[in-house]
Amino acid sequence: RGGTAAYIDAENAMDPAYAEALGVDIDSLILSQPNTGEEGLQIADTLISSGAIDIVVVDSVAALVPRAEIEGEMGDAHVGLQARLMSQALRKLSGTISKTKTIAIFINQIREKVGVMFGNPETTPGGRALKFYSTIRLEVRRAEQIKQSGDVIGNRVKIKVVKNKVAPPFKVAEVDIM
Repeated sequence: RGGTAAYIDAENAMDPAYAEALGVDIDSLILSQPNTGEEGLQIADTLISSGAIDIVVVDSVAALVPRAEIEGEMGDAHVGLQARLMSQALRKLSGTISKTKTIAIFINQIREKVGVMFGNPETTPGGRALKFYSTIRLEVRRAEQIKQSGDVIGNRVKIKVVKNKVAPPFKVAEVDIM
């Protein structure tokens, strides 16, 4: 509470009424809905470099689509573009984040690797850079629905700390989100 927040809505899915119901001060929130991944990450860099914000949320890494992919034809192969974009951005952002003491939260999604027979078939979009540069990584999964009189009123989520450079990792908590 009390800090300045920026929300980079790459998914274009922000619902101001829902955010306000959750306690977000919509009038003070800096909201950006970029058209490309490069634009979203440049906005994040500019905001963080300014030192004027306390926290920036990028929602989501999977939606940070590189310009070349947007401008290309459907079906064109753009192998590794998003991973390269994230790697370049995080190399640039990591020092600035540290100097300005800004909290940067990157929301991502879990995807299934095709044809995996052994090991974990799950992966996250955007390459390995985000896993490497992050200080804390949380895995959030829905555990079960919360029902009242037969109606779904929320979800119980399981939060697992999969990486933590500042405290012991691998802790697990369950939280109700209404």
